[in-house]
This record gives sequence, C-alpha cells and structure tokens, in this order.
Amino acid sequence: MSKFLPLALILFTLVSQADETEVLNVDRSVSKNINLSFPNDNNIKPKTGDFEIINYVLMSNEIGERRSVITLTNLSSGNRNLDQSHLIALFADGGRKKPLEYSLNFKGHETQSITVSFGKHKFPILNIYSSNEK
Repeated sequence: MSKFLPLALILFTLVSQADETEVLNVDRSVSKNINLSFPNDNNIKPKTGDFEIINYVLMSNEIGERRSVITLTNLSSGNRNLDQSHLIALFADGGRKKPLEYSLNFKGHETQSITVSFGKHKFPILNIYSSNEK
C-alpha cells in the first residue's frame, strides 16, 4: 500500500497542474477607442444584424483557449436572435474568426451579456466587433 502513495501524490500533482492551465484569466477590458488596420484579405465580416457591442472582457488560459464576456444591445424594437455569425474576433496576427456556435434571444432594445468561446489560438484577441461597429 505504501508503494502506491508516492505514485498517487505524483498523479495528483500532475492533475492539479493540468487544471491550472485550463483556468481562464482576464486579459483586459477593452474600450471602443482602439483603432487597428490589419488587412482583411479573406473579407471576413460579421453578419448584418441589429446588435451593438457595449463592452467586452477578454479571457484566455495557458493552453491557448480564447473567450470573452460580451455585453450587447439589440438596437431594434423587435425580438432578435444573436448567433455566432454576428460577431468577429480580430487576433494579434491579423486573423479573424467567428466564435464557436451559440444562440441568444433578445427582446426589443434589451441589453444582455454572454460568454462566448473562440476556441484555441496562438495569438491573443485584440478586438471583437459586430456589423454595427465603426
């Protein structure tokens, strides 16, 4: 029985370290006053919609997962459905990507926050935008 104790301790340490690499850390909160000019060679754009991004908080972990808490407002007086096609992330290498699949219903002029995942990426997210961002 005592032979298994050191092995159990090693396994526990490895599992603990693996869990720590998956913990999300807040990278930063971003204002709308950031201007970036990466070329968009593949013409990746968000789907036209009635959603305006109010603010967002970027998060990542040591294994490269990228997520964001995004607060949006439905600019329309009618109900609208937000999905992954309405948002695009701009990465530090100039790449653009939609978040992983999600859906959220909004009432007219409603503001809600949602946490979305952009999967794993080597570079951090610099900006998130919708079709209503300038």
